[in-house]
Amino acid sequence: MWSPAKPRELLEQAGSTKKNLSDWLRDEFFKQHCALFANRPFIWHIWDGQRDGFSALVNYNRLDRKTLEKLTYSYLGQDWVERQRAEVSRRGHRAQARLSAALGCNESWRGSLTVKRHTTLRTLEATHEQPIGWEPDLNDGVRLNVRPFFEAGVLRAPFNVHWRTDRGKNPDGSERENDKHLKLAEKLDVRRRAGRA
Repeated sequence: MWSPAKPRELLEQAGSTKKNLSDWLRDEFFKQHCALFANRPFIWHIWDGQRDGFSALVNYNRLDRKTLEKLTYSYLGQDWVERQRAEVSRRGHRAQARLSAALGCNESWRGSLTVKRHTTLRTLEATHEQPIGWEPDLNDGVRLNVRPFFEAGVLRAPFNVHWRTDRGKNPDGSERENDKHLKLAEKLDVRRRAGRA
């Protein structure tokens, strides 16, 4: 049964010293969630690095390219950034810090969507069948799909994950190397040679 004392009781059960649920969600939830699910979180806490800045909890199982584009271009890019621009003229320094953080986060997410420099090799598909940019596939698992966010530094807390050689084999029989990257030009060349460009 819900009561005014229930939030405090729940926080104590979680081992938190926070005074309210919003502080716990902002500061401790993601780290505890990662520990509970053996460093394979299905809720990702994405933020811009500011305690009072932009953040979002997203369900990885429902996060696809279209949802990430909406989060990047609408919620963060238009709504949040524009509010911070308006605040800069009224409040100055603190709003400027939030605006700078939001713009940096937005740039990182756009980079994840387009993957300008290189793309992670998806282990369950032939190279010419792999997408350009971030196109998550649940069959690839959390580790592979979270990597652009992990490397961009937009997750609320780091967690223990590795990208070393994995069990199993690639479709061509080679070892499954999770830390292998292909430059965008290489991937496009493979697609062109396979008639997929």
